[in-house]
Amino acid sequence: MKKILVTGAGGFVGSRILQQWSRNDALYTLPKGFFRTAGEAQIMEQVEKICPDVILHTAAISDTGYCAQYPEEAYRANVQLPVWLAKAAAKTHAKLAAFSSDQVYAGVPEAGPLPETLELAPSNVYGRYKLEAEQRVLQICPDSVHLRAAWMYDLPSYGLPIRGNLPMNLLRAAVKGETATFSRNDFRGVTYVRQVICNLEPALSLPGGVYNFGSGNDADMVCTAQQFAQELGITVRIEEADWHRNLVMDVTKLEHCGIHFDTTRQGIRRCLRDYGLTEL
Repeated sequence: MKKILVTGAGGFVGSRILQQWSRNDALYTLPKGFFRTAGEAQIMEQVEKICPDVILHTAAISDTGYCAQYPEEAYRANVQLPVWLAKAAAKTHAKLAAFSSDQVYAGVPEAGPLPETLELAPSNVYGRYKLEAEQRVLQICPDSVHLRAAWMYDLPSYGLPIRGNLPMNLLRAAVKGETATFSRNDFRGVTYVRQVICNLEPALSLPGGVYNFGSGNDADMVCTAQQFAQELGITVRIEEADWHRNLVMDVTKLEHCGIHFDTTRQGIRRCLRDYGLTEL
């Protein structure tokens, strides 16, 4: 049985890893709030004490607006901490798998699904820091795996933390009679987090490198929101804006390794089936 150290265990992804994998592996976490004050030496000490086979790094400050407002705090969380973990992984011979983000593609001029091989210059602070973390960690741990995750969602369940996501935003708008705003020039994948966690198990055995890790989507975000509302059985007023963005990821590399995701629309159907909310 592998010993897996999960960082960010109280967060959106980490808490669901603990819940879904509770019977499968020996899971270890660090004390709540540990990373807020811990330095490199303290992190090394804790990792050496646990001596995990795998470090699964989910902890991050992922709010793009917060990262822009507090760049020093964001840099510590999103670059320095992964680098310190990489040094600990290298010393203890642990496999490091870390969550990155589709925000590394922010600002790309290319249309269509984006491969991992693109030259990148992210247009927001969060994306720049995640890209730097990928590059620096791979220098320390060439066998580390970096998973560029898309926008993820879940429904409230099991007392786990929930955050703003597409179905929840649409449900809130429908209940309150509010208008939701999307653009026909905005393209991105939207991924059911529980499928992400299912696919993490084989992802831990991937060769070192960067992988796009989430659902594809051939629809713009206006159409995607309409599709989600239809699947949820709700009526939402959608206002069309005009901002341009493409974060849709090409998952060919991942699929060649035998790991597959639903499309964005298939994902919401899977989510509703999992929660017994549809017979489809």
